[in-house]
Amino acid sequence: MAGGAETPRIECIELFPLHVPFRQLVRETMARSEGGLGMAIPSEEPWLGGDFVIARVHADDGSQGIAEAFVWLPETGVSPRELVAQVRDALARYVLGASPFDVRRIRYRMDSNVARCDVAKGLLDMALYDLMGKITGRPAHDSMGGRMVDSLPLCALIPLMDPAAMIQMASAFKDMGHTTFRFKLGRSIVEDRAIMAAAREELGGEVRLRVDYNQAYRPEEAVRAIQAIEPFGIDVAEQPVRLDDWLGMARVQSQVQTPLMAHEGCFSLTDISALVELGAVRVVGVNSERPGGVTQALSAIDYATERGLGVVLHNQPLGIASAMQVHLAAARAAVLGHAIELFGHVMLEDDLIVDPLVYGGGDVRVPTGPGFGVDLDLAALDRYSTGPCVTVRA
Repeated sequence: MAGGAETPRIECIELFPLHVPFRQLVRETMARSEGGLGMAIPSEEPWLGGDFVIARVHADDGSQGIAEAFVWLPETGVSPRELVAQVRDALARYVLGASPFDVRRIRYRMDSNVARCDVAKGLLDMALYDLMGKITGRPAHDSMGGRMVDSLPLCALIPLMDPAAMIQMASAFKDMGHTTFRFKLGRSIVEDRAIMAAAREELGGEVRLRVDYNQAYRPEEAVRAIQAIEPFGIDVAEQPVRLDDWLGMARVQSQVQTPLMAHEGCFSLTDISALVELGAVRVVGVNSERPGGVTQALSAIDYATERGLGVVLHNQPLGIASAMQVHLAAARAAVLGHAIELFGHVMLEDDLIVDPLVYGGGDVRVPTGPGFGVDLDLAALDRYSTGPCVTVRA
């Protein structure tokens, strides 16, 4: 610290479970979409909004760092209550009393003493990056290598619903300035092809298209499905087969030209490297929960860069994790190769930050304030909380 001052130490962790409903228009759209989910994922779980845990980490100099984790049982396999328990009962001890600037040492200790729990570890890791920025008065991207750009292009998400409505929605997003689109597919190969043919015709040859199957097909079907849409120029095909069928993903990737990306089946750095070494993916997917926080995300992006692979950052987070991913993307903008996708501000009825990120023209501005550059909206936190705050002290 400047002037030889002692580095602040972490003295308290607060954990808030919450649920934020989708906006009314989104709920109506989802009700008309595939399975009420807007995607082909084989889940009976309703999706009416987002379940989250927000962490607030206090240092002994009065500084605070905030973070969030999005959880949904069909994907993360953990509930807010379970996530809170993992932090309270197993992970907090490796954070409390430590300096946030020792973030890599903290992550190493968590990994050495607690297996898996990547989402919970990432929640704490993310809060440390915000806390470092709040202590130093510097934006979080300075701790990630520095900002390369002032704004970032955004990909628009198109849910799986009536094909004509999908094209109409994509056209509206194009009019707003978006030039990259992710289409949810997977009802049938014939329909997939028809949707992407119509999308390319409507949106033009200059826009970039990616697709997401949400585990819709068996490997042999996935090969046919992807080959059917390849004439329309597809950047990335996400999770075409069952989440745990890594060998099936590898078979598909060996028979198609389009780069594959895992999502539901990829949570840790080990998952990423194993999928790459198997030849199962040629694009790495990263968000605030995968592979868990900022430290692991930076490692994943740098690994992908060394292997000559693209990276997609995408999620439907609240404002805190949206800001984190913008900082992350700004620090690695030259190597990602793909537009980021942040759709929480479109889908959720509140972002739980005081001042929203600046979106416009298909872009998002990089925050410049200390840490992630956003502040937690305490009134909204109280409104959407689903249980009492859990406090863990040193």
